[in-house]
Amino acid sequence: MLDERGVGAVAVGFALKLADRKLASVSQPDLVWSGPEVPGLHARDTRRVYEELVSGAQRSLWISAYTYYDGPKTFGSLAQRMDETVSLQVTLMLNIQRRPSEATSSNELVRRFADRFWKKAWPGTRRPAVFYDPRALAPEGPEGVLHAKAVVADDEHAFVTSANLTEAAFERNIEAGVVIRDAGLAASLAKHFRVLIDRELLLPLPTS
Repeated sequence: MLDERGVGAVAVGFALKLADRKLASVSQPDLVWSGPEVPGLHARDTRRVYEELVSGAQRSLWISAYTYYDGPKTFGSLAQRMDETVSLQVTLMLNIQRRPSEATSSNELVRRFADRFWKKAWPGTRRPAVFYDPRALAPEGPEGVLHAKAVVADDEHAFVTSANLTEAAFERNIEAGVVIRDAGLAASLAKHFRVLIDRELLLPLPTS
């Protein structure tokens, strides 16, 4: 059929070589894993991938997590990177949750969270921009709506995972994710977060 269209074997071979070369240049996603190590199965370590992205970022970091524990330990490397790299802009997206039957106003819950976060959880001198989803604070509102766990570094590397920013998620839980070194996908994920902020679907955490 190709011969009938004037496409010879040499042309087909050349096209296949070009396609193979193009595919070889496309970065493949790496599996990222927390939990028991199984002989014969290879995957990147969740903590190591997270720390590599944080330590290597030069311009921007977008980090979304449902929850964290032990703020000074969790955010220690991130805060140090921010203090060392003035050009680095960091945006955190964290969940603030209203407990069942809690009657406290949404503004007061946000104020309390901000006070705890800046005084007890954040260990650095420079501060990231922190955002939250206000829907979780509405009386009888949905729970855990800010549930994405992702890191985007410099709009070039994207890490999407089931792991929260906790020791359990990094070390003991069975967690799975992928890290992809693809600028198009990473920029698209960062854009989604940016649009949520621009449209005020995510609101800024007070800084004082």
